[in-house]
Amino acid sequence: MADLREVLDKLLAQVQKPARYLGNEWNAVHKEHDSVAVRAVIAFPDLYEVGMSNLGWKVLYEAVNREEDLLLERVFAPAGDMEALMRRWGVPLFALESARPVKEFDVLGFSLQYELSYTNVLNMLDLAGLPLYSSRRQEGPLIIGGGPCAFNPEPLAPFFDLFLLGDGEEALPELLRAWAELTREHSGNRREILAALSRREGVYVPSLYRPLYRGKVFQGMERLDERAPERVRKRVVRDLDRAPFPCAPIVPYTGIVHDRAALELFRGCGRGCRFCQAGIVYRPVRRRSPERLKEMARELLQATGYEELSLVSLSSSDYPEIDALVRDLAAESPVEKLRISLPSLRLDAFSGALADQIRQERRGSLTFAPEAGTERLRRIIRKEIDEGDLYRAVGSAVEAGWKQFKFYFMIGLPGETERDVEGIADLVRRLLDHFAGKKERLRISVSVATFVPKPHTPFQWEPQLELSRVKERQRLLKAAFKGLRSVELSYHDAEASFLEAVFARGDRLLAPVLERAWRSGCRFDGWTEQFSLERWRAAFQEEKIHPESYAYRRYAYEEPLPWDHLSPGVKKEALLREHRRAWEEAQRHGGE
Repeated sequence: MADLREVLDKLLAQVQKPARYLGNEWNAVHKEHDSVAVRAVIAFPDLYEVGMSNLGWKVLYEAVNREEDLLLERVFAPAGDMEALMRRWGVPLFALESARPVKEFDVLGFSLQYELSYTNVLNMLDLAGLPLYSSRRQEGPLIIGGGPCAFNPEPLAPFFDLFLLGDGEEALPELLRAWAELTREHSGNRREILAALSRREGVYVPSLYRPLYRGKVFQGMERLDERAPERVRKRVVRDLDRAPFPCAPIVPYTGIVHDRAALELFRGCGRGCRFCQAGIVYRPVRRRSPERLKEMARELLQATGYEELSLVSLSSSDYPEIDALVRDLAAESPVEKLRISLPSLRLDAFSGALADQIRQERRGSLTFAPEAGTERLRRIIRKEIDEGDLYRAVGSAVEAGWKQFKFYFMIGLPGETERDVEGIADLVRRLLDHFAGKKERLRISVSVATFVPKPHTPFQWEPQLELSRVKERQRLLKAAFKGLRSVELSYHDAEASFLEAVFARGDRLLAPVLERAWRSGCRFDGWTEQFSLERWRAAFQEEKIHPESYAYRRYAYEEPLPWDHLSPGVKKEALLREHRRAWEEAQRHGGE
């Protein structure tokens, strides 16, 4: 084949968005491959616009590339037009910075953020020219995975060499160096290398474990090598002030989903919402100091030219004295009129001072997540806010000039009744009435997701609401919102949420289903226009697997779960206690 760059130049002239594949953006890191000990590439299994908006891989990009002897490049899932051309021309999946085939790298790591990206993982392995199953790869890059989905990666386990659980800033550079050293020590014997790596905290090697079944019912996990831990503990970065952070991140040439500078205030959440996986797997709460945050903000804005700074965390308004921090960031900014946004806000922690500090953004909208329409259901899910918190938060924002608001709710939550569903519309109606005397009527967007039971949460034992009932509740919701002026209602695709639940709670029996669905054309399943439940149902049927047995199953406390051998740092007994408390709340306040 001719030089890959020359071929790519011809291909990029034929695709809709060539900027997705250039790799020469501002602040991109380019290193000589011969000058480093380990060459790695991080893969995000979605489009460039989505992946470039994710902060997690940027942190790893900084953590690895700041080391002189290590290299980390990027690759994203090619769009359909680019994939077709790559397959027609025989162009392998390539890293953006060097345009080298990812097959030539030492390590290929996938950022696993969402279960419906799994078919893209297989597609990218295939485009790279790599065997899908780890058992069939005796050479080529080590395939690793990380991110929130690594806390139950069992449906993907046969395709990966290892998973890294928890924070990666310190763990990934250490892992890359250990891989290089062990490769020399064991002369490339992959099984011995993996067994040695499994002794490192946070490293899960699936091939060293065997799932046990009675029929097709999971019965537990058996270790095949005594060097592997019985339970893999996640890695935790203790001091965020000293941890690597991308203060000179890559600036894209094309629009992306979140096109602004991002500053992580803190990691973890102590609120304890019973449905929330992130609140568990990112514990404990660790905060950056105000001084370090202001230093990072200055560097970020100077290195990127952005005029908007997003303060990110699981609940940004929980940062101590957040209004003072926002004030100082604006006052000390190198940008004349810095816009500051907080994408994650708690109703009970939102103040008038904070609303005023971020008033530059009043032409946009503020986002809050009540999650449930009644106080009864909020008690069950441990969302500890009341209607007064909503009025106070919105009132503070209105006084500061805000007019547009977005609210996130869920349906299908454990303990929910139809009255709770109608309560979403009632709550919004009361809110509109409460502020009806203002000169300009509030404009409200309501987004409603379907509850997905996630591993390592107090609701991990709960079933998802059946698809037919979810659709009934969506219709009920639509009828309840009828006639509400200045309110826009949207809800997530119920069928996609069903598949998400299947894979969130899945085990290794789903790997052949995943492969069959991918071979039938499933790609970008998280995109409504691409998703096809019919193709997925055909794949399940051909493998004689009932997806309902994963999504709709209510687990007994004593039953083994496919993710029990992976530890998020919170004991299963603590989750069990929270689950019991949820049902005590439900019994106290009535409901299903």
